[in-house]
Amino acid sequence: MPKPQPSKDIDGYIAQFPADVQVILQKVREIIRTAAPEAKETISYQMPAFKQHGILVYFAAWKKHIGLYPPVSGDKALEKAVARYAGPKGNLQFPLDEPIPYDLIERIVRLRVKQDHEEAEAKRQKRKKK
Repeated sequence: MPKPQPSKDIDGYIAQFPADVQVILQKVREIIRTAAPEAKETISYQMPAFKQHGILVYFAAWKKHIGLYPPVSGDKALEKAVARYAGPKGNLQFPLDEPIPYDLIERIVRLRVKQDHEEAEAKRQKRKKK
């Protein structure tokens, strides 16, 4: 698979990959949109990303896997469920030669939306106290 070139948007990013990988990337994108309907699409660090108050998740296609970032934390059951996909820095790597666990991706995004909301609320409360 060729190294992706920098893209202005997620459509441009996805279009660079073989058709079978495009299908997976589009499905990941749709799952994120559904689980985080208020999030905005962007490109950050040359990867597709979804942002609300802060970045919720990044995803990317690699030679042998689909990567999902950042590492999962704050939900022990979910951390255990994704443990087999954890890469060297805890970022998730879903092998392209196995079925992609879309249900897990949805759970991760829902957790990230909740965490993003809590972090934004904590910042708001902190500002109120000043």
